[in-house]
This record gives sequence, C-alpha cells and structure tokens, in this order.
Amino acid sequence: MTGADPRWRLRGRQIECELLDRFVATVQDGHSAVLVLRGEAGIGRTALLEYARDSASGCRVAWAAGVESETELAFGGLHQLCAPFLDRLPRLPEPQRDALGVAFGLSAGSAPDRFLVGLAVLNLLAGAAEKEPLVCLVDDAQWLDEVSAQTLVFVARRLLDGPVGLLIAVREPHLGQELRGLPQREVARLSDNDARALLDSATPGRFDEPVRDRIVAEAQGNPLALLDLPRGLTPAELAGGFGRPGAAPPAGRTELDFLRRLQALPAETRRLLLIAAAEPLGDVSLLARAAELLSVGTSAAAPAEAAGLIGIGTRVRFRHPLVRSAAYRAATPEEQQNVHRALAEATDPHADPERRVWHLAAATAAPDETVAAELERRAGRAQARGGVAAAAAFLERAAELTPDPARRGPRALAAARAKYRAGGYDTALELLDAAELSPLDEHDLARSGLLRGQIVFASTSAGTALPLLLEAARRLEPLDPGPAREGYRDAMHAAVTAGRLPGVPALPDIARAALAVPAGPPPRRNDRFLNAVAMGVVEDDPAGAQEVLRALRGFHTEELSAEEGLSWLPLACRVAHNVWDFDGWTALSTRLVDLARETGALSVLPTALHMLVSNRALAGDLVGADELLAEAVTVGEATGSRFLAQYAALVLEPWKGRPATTNRAIEAVTREVALRGEGKVVTATHWASAVLHNGLGRYEEAYVAAERGAEHPRELGGAYIRSLVELVEAAARSGRAARAAEAARRLDELAQAGGTDWGLGTSASVRAQVSEGPAAEALYREAVERLERTEARLVQARARLLYGEWLRRENRRVDAREQLGAACEMFGRMGAEAFAERARRELQATGEKIRRRPAEATGTLTPQEAQIARLAGDGLTNPEIGAQLFISPHTVEWHLRKVFMKLGIVSRKQIRPSLLKSAAAMA
Repeated sequence: MTGADPRWRLRGRQIECELLDRFVATVQDGHSAVLVLRGEAGIGRTALLEYARDSASGCRVAWAAGVESETELAFGGLHQLCAPFLDRLPRLPEPQRDALGVAFGLSAGSAPDRFLVGLAVLNLLAGAAEKEPLVCLVDDAQWLDEVSAQTLVFVARRLLDGPVGLLIAVREPHLGQELRGLPQREVARLSDNDARALLDSATPGRFDEPVRDRIVAEAQGNPLALLDLPRGLTPAELAGGFGRPGAAPPAGRTELDFLRRLQALPAETRRLLLIAAAEPLGDVSLLARAAELLSVGTSAAAPAEAAGLIGIGTRVRFRHPLVRSAAYRAATPEEQQNVHRALAEATDPHADPERRVWHLAAATAAPDETVAAELERRAGRAQARGGVAAAAAFLERAAELTPDPARRGPRALAAARAKYRAGGYDTALELLDAAELSPLDEHDLARSGLLRGQIVFASTSAGTALPLLLEAARRLEPLDPGPAREGYRDAMHAAVTAGRLPGVPALPDIARAALAVPAGPPPRRNDRFLNAVAMGVVEDDPAGAQEVLRALRGFHTEELSAEEGLSWLPLACRVAHNVWDFDGWTALSTRLVDLARETGALSVLPTALHMLVSNRALAGDLVGADELLAEAVTVGEATGSRFLAQYAALVLEPWKGRPATTNRAIEAVTREVALRGEGKVVTATHWASAVLHNGLGRYEEAYVAAERGAEHPRELGGAYIRSLVELVEAAARSGRAARAAEAARRLDELAQAGGTDWGLGTSASVRAQVSEGPAAEALYREAVERLERTEARLVQARARLLYGEWLRRENRRVDAREQLGAACEMFGRMGAEAFAERARRELQATGEKIRRRPAEATGTLTPQEAQIARLAGDGLTNPEIGAQLFISPHTVEWHLRKVFMKLGIVSRKQIRPSLLKSAAAMA
C-alpha cells in the first residue's frame, strides 16, 4: 500500500477499509447495503465513517450523529438524517407525509404512528436516491433517541434493491438489542506494529524504542489512547523518558481525582507507584530492584492493582498517563530524589549508562561537577538513541548542575544549540541569555550570536534573522573562517528565502562577503558549493548554473554527517530547484526530511517538508503532498512556528484548482507577510494566483498575477522562475504575444544554463506557445519527450495539455485527442481538478465523448465538523467542545485538523471569518 492510498491514513484498518470499499461499491452499482460498525470508545469508528464518506464518489451522502444530551428528544436523530431531503416531503403519500411532518415538528397533530413514520423515511431515502446513489452515515448510534434508533432498524430491514446504503457506528458495550440482527463488523484493537506506526505518524520528533513500547503497551491497541498518551509529554520525555512525570501543571479534575484515589492507598503502595512513575520504560525487573533498595515489598502493588490504577505483568502499565503524573506529583521533592537515587543504583551502568546518569541527575539537588560532566559526556549517546531532544535535556541539566561559571557558559551554549535543533526555541533563547551572562570568550560570544540568528530564522522570520546572521558572520571572520562561512551561508539562505527586504544588504553584497572569507576545514564540498552559489549571484551569470550543479553532486556522492546535512541541505535543496535539477531536488529534499525526522530536528523539519511538498506537487503526487502538509501543520503546532505550514499550503493548493481554498491560503500568507515584510513570499502569492487562474482558463486574471510575480528577477528563487512559466501562458492566451515572447526568452536563458531535461523541456513548452507552424510542433514534441524523462509529471501533463490545445486549434482533432486524453487522465489521477476540467472541455471540443468524473465535495464540512468549527470559532477549547459534544478532546482536535485542511486555514482565529465567508458565498 502506497502513501497515496487513503487507507494508509487509517493505520491497521486495511480489512475494514476493504469492507467499506465493497459497501460503497454495492451502493454505486445500484444495490442496497447495511452495516453496523461496533467497537469501544476511541477505536476509530468515526474515522471509518469518514473514510466511507470520502470514498463515496458519485453518491449523495447524509450524516447524522447521536448526542447523549438529546437521547430524550424523540425523532431528533432521525431529523438530522432526513433534513437534507425534506424538500421531497410533498411527494410522499398523505398519511406518511402527515406522520413525518408531525414527528419533525413541521405540523401539529397527535402522536404519529411509528409504522407510518418508518415508511415515510424509507420512501424519502429511496426517492432521494433516484438521481444518484445515497449513502447514509450514522455515528454514535448509542446516543440516538429510542424512536430514531428503532426507525433506522425498521428502514434497514426493508431497504429494497435500490442504491441506498446505511452505515451505522455504535460504541460498545451500548449495542442495543434492535441493532443485533443487522450485519455487523467489530472494529478491533490495533496490532503492536500498527500502533507503533500510528504513534510515529502522529507525533513529531523522535522516540526512544523503550518509551514507544511503553506507550504502545499502555494504549492496548486503542488509537485514541495512542494519540492521547503522548499529549503533555515534553520532547525529552518522548525521546528517552528524560523528564519528570510531574513537571507539567496539574491536568485538572481528572488528575485531582486520581490524586485522591492515590492518597487512600497504603504508604508502601504509594512509594511503589512513585518508583514506577519515575521509571519511564515500564521495566518490571528494574522496578523490583529499586523497590528492594527502598525496602518496598513486592506485595505493595496489590492495592493499586485492585484499584485499577496499575497493572504489572511483563511490563508495568499505568491505567492512564495522569495516574503516572499524579503518583509522581503526590511525593515530596525529597521522596522523588530518593527514588531517582535508587533507580540510578539499580540501573546497569554498562547496559544503560545514559538512564543511570539521568536518574542520578534527578537525585541531585545542588550543583555537582561530577554529575554535570557525566551528563555532558553522555549527551551524544543520548542523542543516538533519542534524537536531539534527548541530547538537549542532558546538556540543559548539565548546565544547571555546573558550579563553575566558566564551564557553565559553554555548556549552556551547547544546550541552547541542541534545544534549537529540537524546536524548543524559547528555552534555547533562555539558555543563550544564561550563557552570555557567564564569562564567554570572544569566539563563544560570536557563536552565540550566530545561534541566536539561526533560532530567529527558524522561529520568527528570515528577514528578522538576516541582520543577526550577518553581524555574527562578520564577527567570526577574524576568529574562525569555518563558522564565519556558515554564518554567510545562513545569511544567504535567509536572503534567498526573504527576497526583497528594506534596509538590509542586497543578496550580491552578502555573496561577495562570503567569497572573501578563506576556505574552512574539510570537507571541501561545502566550500565549493557556497562559492559556486555566491559566484552565480555576484556575476548574475546563468552559465554559473553548471558549476552549481557540479557542486550539488558532492552532496550525493560524498559522505554527509547528520549535522552537515541539517546545516547545508536546506540551501542546497533551494538551489537545486533554481538550477532545474529535479532529480537532485527530489533526492536532497527527501534526504533532508529523513534526516530531520531521524534526529528529531524540529527546527529543520518544517523547511524540509515545505520543499518536499512543492516537489511532490510538481511530481503530480498531490495526495502525498497533502500528507506532508499535515505533518508540517503538526510540527508547527508543536514548535509554535506555523508559517512554513501556511507557505506549504500556498505551493500546493493552486494545483488542485479550487478557488476558495487557494484564496484562503493566499490570504493567510499575505496576512503573515504584513508582519514579516518578505518580498519573495509576496511573489509566491502572485504565482499561486496565476496558477489557479491559468488552470481555470481565466487568462486575464492570470496575466495580472503572473506579471506581478515576475517583477523582481533578482530574487533568487523558484517563485520568480515559475511566475515566468505562468506569464508566458497567460500572455499568449490573452493576446499579448510580445510580452509572452519576452518572458519565454528570459526563461530559456535560465533553462539553457542548467541544461537539464526539466529546464529544457519547460523552455521548449513555453517557446512553443510563442511559435507557429512546424516550429511550434517541434517544440511541443521536444517538451513532451524531455519531460517524460523526468519525474515532473504535473509539468509533463501540462505540456501535453498545451500541445493538445494547439493541435485542436490547428484542426488536427485526432492528434489532439491523444494528447488531451493523456493530459485529462494524468490530471484526473493527480487531483488537479481545474486543469483536468480544462483538458475535458478541450477533448469534448474535438468531438470526443467523455463521461464527466463525479465531483467530490472534499471541501465541504460534515455536520459534526461544522458544529465543532462553530464552537472553536466561538473561542471554546478542545476539552470544552468535547464536554458539550460528549467526545474526547483528541477527537475534537482530529476533526479540527480536517476542518483546517478543508477551509485552507492553519489557526483557530481564522475559523469564524472562513465560516462567515463560506456562508456568504452560499447565500
């Protein structure tokens, strides 16, 4: 199963998804289908209903959900389901119409006959399915009012062989007697392998294997528990258990309830629970050894097990993570230190030296150089097992325990760098402030300035960071050429990212400064690359692209450490795109994403994901790009830096051809630009608008946007280059032949310099649009042939579309059908809706009869999503929304993510304006 398969998002649900595929296919083929999905709370019933909804192309979908507070409202659930079809009420036989009207409060009368109500609903649904198949989805059926549940069962048993499907989800153990006779499927718990995969996909950062195993064991295969258990844990706790369970503020009433239950236990039992809470892996033998050192007997566990707070088998398993934090928080600092000291003594110093020193540090109340030095020594090993977040925890604690200020400063500086890599920007800046209060030498002070600029670049904006990076690089020049060149590298990257910025040195000035610094230590690959990029900027010579391409190959062929990759590949990926190296862009951006994931480098992962989203979009993998975008949103939420997720949406949405979501993405980025002041981002918004309008065939609007996107050729970046592509098409189609030819010449200069199939194929395509006769056809053929040798499938499909349109205008209909049919199929598979529709229209104009693909309302909110969106827009928190709707806060968050994707937003503040705009558009 590939990442593009939507079932991949439902980890461990392949069997259920195949069952639902058959269910939907049965309805699409004109037959009725009934199925009840049953399972415990959090098992994923709602997600499976949504999968069925998203799979039901060509069907009308109705959704209803039971709510516990409405179980006494007769016919309430039934009204939810039937409300979209009440316009058909007059067509029902009069007795049925009257009965249903009274049931739904549409007319007055005595209590309706339930048999007539059932017949009315049956006929209403059958009538609604006359034009297109109907799929009815009912969630949380355990909370339906009794008469609605009975009516649905009545309907389910009497569905004739027509295109109506009824899919009901119910939470066990609430399966009512009336549902037992219907076809059923139990949604089982996930296997350990699927549970690990789900946990990894939903949690940013890096897991240590034993910590992952403990979370998987405690969740017991329940997807909701798997996603809830890591909530509130710090990256260090996830990376290796290097944290304290009670460090976060109390979680509220639930934890207080657990605290009260713990206080009722014997003292020896509470001490055993404290040991288990302080030991993050659930290691039974380690628990026993530490308990023995503290004179706690093995029988002490019995009262806690009887109370259902803990289970001790092959692994120690708390009933809930809040039991763990409550057990730790209930102890005094002295008791906590004693437990950590016992755990340190009980831990094998050869098998697990990192865990031993971590417990030792937790047992140390005063500064201690011996412990601090051991933490510093073990930080590298901690990173190898738990990523940069684990190393950051070790180094931060080492700095805290260092008694000598002269040693504390460099340790705090090292901790700040690790925290920055892990995405802990606020803590990193605090550590930098602490380091600079220590007696640092000039070199360390300059490195501190460079790190501060890098943190601001990742957390705030490239424009804000650029002066800091330049100042640090200049300060480092006389001290250490290697870090100085790194500073100029990051300054160039910031300048390339930001584009036009008022009041800062231009990109060529930064490049000259970089060239003036002597080469640093090996590997020389880095110097060759930086010099090639800087020289190309200074000389403004497209011929320099060949030297850049040669330098880029060094990142493929030579050994690259993790730190080098995280530092140099972000700029290398951007440059690979700019010199038309599609394969290099793909390989380097994929490698960067993998490196950032493997090391838990959340400071780099958003940038890496942004570049890979753009790459996958041009490769035609819009589904895969969507999944990467969802990951970028998750990382942005974790780090508090959401702009790159917004920017990634901007480079993806225009290709889908949906004006509402594209315009929302443009508006979101535009609002951010007002704060950041980065010109290149403005260029990208114009490019996005041009792509959207060219796809829709609105060439005048596309021309205006593309012209603005091509205003600043000195911006070294893809937005300008891509704007030229859009400008040629829009200008040629809107009667501006001279402007189209001028843009095509400029694009050809850039493409010829790199000499790649992607560049030359794109150039051939744009030059064909400003050519005539045999010359145009030769260029179109060259474009298709060259682009077929690349992975840029979306660009290839577009070249075929343009060629097919030209052939049709030349009245060569048979030849046109070949190119247009291929383009239509490619765009359709990709999900590039506007371009696919444009290809269909052209294909129809050749006389070809084609069946229109059914539209899928993927941008439409479900009733539950709309309800959650309204509550979130009113300012309610996830727990408050969950309390109102009787669902968990995580389920609320899960729905909100889908709301964000459908509305094209990334912030709760944007929900209300987006809903108002959608309502106005529908009015």
